[in-house]
Amino acid sequence: DVIQRTPGGKMPFQIRSMGIYLVVDTTVGLILMWDRKTSIFIKLSPRFEGHVCGLCGNYDGNGNNDFTTRSQSVVGNVLEFANSWKVSSSCPNANHTKNPCTANPYRKAWAQKQCSIITSEVFAKCHSQVEPNEYYEACVDDACACDTGGDCECFCTAVAAYAQACNELDICISWRTPSICPLFCDYYNPQGECEWHYKPCGAPCMKTCNNPSGNCLHELRGLEGKHNYAYLILLIRV
Repeated sequence: DVIQRTPGGKMPFQIRSMGIYLVVDTTVGLILMWDRKTSIFIKLSPRFEGHVCGLCGNYDGNGNNDFTTRSQSVVGNVLEFANSWKVSSSCPNANHTKNPCTANPYRKAWAQKQCSIITSEVFAKCHSQVEPNEYYEACVDDACACDTGGDCECFCTAVAAYAQACNELDICISWRTPSICPLFCDYYNPQGECEWHYKPCGAPCMKTCNNPSGNCLHELRGLEGKHNYAYLILLIRV
């Protein structure tokens, strides 16, 4: 759908950058967070609980009924569920699922080794709060599937998704290293200065040069990425 502004009215959404993410806040309670690569997060306000449907589930807090078809039948087969939500009836049904690591067996060992960071001591303090195995399996699948380029991006964004889930529960994990999914924030610093810094969990909505009002439609927990704290401090002092 195209959102249009009424004459003299304000746009019902706000676009801002938070760390590595581009965030779209809407006045209806929907938030989109895109890492500008391969991951997108969708957040809904609590008033939508149990009032949505589709491929992302129904947001009622019960994961057992997320495979609800367009006709509101709860099924156990992922293909039956997914096919029911086709946008166009002319699209053919998917008739089988593919295991990326079976399709690309030469990538399996590499994917398992790289993704093991999720179940390692690096994320140990988060394991009891956010089950790591499903994120590990998703990481392996993604890393195996990206066989036509962007394999490191698929791996990195899969690990970042687990780190973000931990961050949502106030568990901040600094997992990136110069050899594992580095973010070279120093690249953006003017010569001889040190304005941009990498923060694994960032900062919430604050007054910055990109957001001089210091107001956001929704308060988000800080997101990882590069943050310009020199400008931030300057504006606060003013």
